[in-house]
Amino acid sequence: MDADKVAAAGGDPAAAASRPEAIKAIPVRHWGRWISAIVIIYFVVALLYSFIKNPNVQWSVIWHYLFMRYTLIGVANTIEMTFAAMVVGAVGGTLLAVMRLSANKVLSTVSWVYIWFFRGTPVLVQILFWGYIGALYYRLYLGLPFTGLVFWSTLAADATRHIIVVAILALGLNEAAYAAELVRAGIISVDAGQTEAALSLGMSPALTMRRVVLPQAMRVIVPTFGNETISMLKTTSLVYVLGGAVELLGRMQQVYAMTFQIIPLLIVASIWYIFLTTILTIGQHYIEAYYGRGFGQDEAEAAEKRAARRDLRRAGMSHV
Repeated sequence: MDADKVAAAGGDPAAAASRPEAIKAIPVRHWGRWISAIVIIYFVVALLYSFIKNPNVQWSVIWHYLFMRYTLIGVANTIEMTFAAMVVGAVGGTLLAVMRLSANKVLSTVSWVYIWFFRGTPVLVQILFWGYIGALYYRLYLGLPFTGLVFWSTLAADATRHIIVVAILALGLNEAAYAAELVRAGIISVDAGQTEAALSLGMSPALTMRRVVLPQAMRVIVPTFGNETISMLKTTSLVYVLGGAVELLGRMQQVYAMTFQIIPLLIVASIWYIFLTTILTIGQHYIEAYYGRGFGQDEAEAAEKRAARRDLRRAGMSHV
């Protein structure tokens, strides 16, 4: 009998004899995974090769227009419209979300109707509507209705002459309807006990919302709002319907309308959209990590490791 088995059984030969042999586990060979991976890689490499070697791509034209000043101005305008529209959407969406959750029936109804209307009409229709608002109103006023008191007025044609302003207005108001639902989802995800505790300490409802509820709701809001920002970056390409060639796609269209180099210039636009989307994705990752601190198993383990390292550093300094 094997001496190791006898020793493991505490010196009892009978127990050692009845103990089963150790299992020799053999990993399962997933041949299907390897074959499917090889087939997919083969087709991807073949597709990339055919694209790169295709003479109709005209790489020289792509490199010529990629960093041209005309293209960079379109990129800058696209970035400007994206962030300005998201600011309008974020501010308006937060106000609409608070109104929607308000006990005041008038406020909640107005918010619901706004969200219903802007989510029910295509964003392209809204862009065209604001671009041709002069056909509906000859002059725009800012004042008190039914009193004749006017603080500011201008011709509608003059107000819509700047396409970037029209785009920010159309995209921002449309985004506010979607941002309202995102913010509302984040607010209702916060436990009601947080609000009750803040109110019991004497905080006003507005202060409770600003200092207690919204900071905790950001963990839910940020991921979806980051996706909305990326979507807004690409939605700015719809502004080309107004003419003027201010954003990236509109400028590329204006060029290939004269040169007929359609594919190369569409590739230039795609490269810039992918680059900007990648930057936004990286930024979204770090913002999510900031607002997600202390939540989830990974974050808890990371916090424990940081605390352990701090304790070791303090222990080392105390010995010194």
